[in-house]
Amino acid sequence: MTLTVYGASLSPFVRKVRVFLAEKGQDYTLEQVNIFPPPDWFLEISPLKRIPVLRDDSIGADATLPDSSAICGYLERKFPAPALYPADAFAYGKALWYEEYTDSDLAGAVGMGVFRPMVVNRLMGKEPDKATAEKTFTEKLQGNFAWLEKEIGAQAFLAGDTFSIADISVGTQFVNLAHGGYRPDAGAFPNLTRYLTAIHARPGFAACIAEETALLKKFGL
Repeated sequence: MTLTVYGASLSPFVRKVRVFLAEKGQDYTLEQVNIFPPPDWFLEISPLKRIPVLRDDSIGADATLPDSSAICGYLERKFPAPALYPADAFAYGKALWYEEYTDSDLAGAVGMGVFRPMVVNRLMGKEPDKATAEKTFTEKLQGNFAWLEKEIGAQAFLAGDTFSIADISVGTQFVNLAHGGYRPDAGAFPNLTRYLTAIHARPGFAACIAEETALLKKFGL
């Protein structure tokens, strides 16, 4: 197997790359990396100390690429079918925007505001910080949900008429939100709920979610 993904299963950005590879029908090896703190060898291939990193042995043992967005862009060029970036210029731009929005604003709120206090704390033997999670969920994330509810509308996909990097980027953040015990209210956000149910049922997402759920149960979460 020539492709190796370095990272932790529960990372939304590692999952983003794994789903991308699954949609492309590409096999890979996942090597778990704990970045708290990262090992010295990992700093050599990820100067920002972030996961994931991709290694492509078909090019050479030193052919590594950090950052989920850079990795997905590379994989799209290397494995062009099925396309996971829209062909239409405007839809392509929208897909990149949704990816940026979720990788930055939404990821920050979900990761630091819900997943870290509710899941990472317990994995580190600490008490969950439900007050922080509740505050983030009610004061910040409701705005994200409302915006996405409007953007999705009756569509099946966010950017164009096919599944794309936009849907992977949005979907992966909501997996971590669910791991933390929170989901958008179906009554208040029916479009978003419908959309996420369909996205998470895709084989690439479903396999990751099942694997991660089993892992969390193993740790008593």
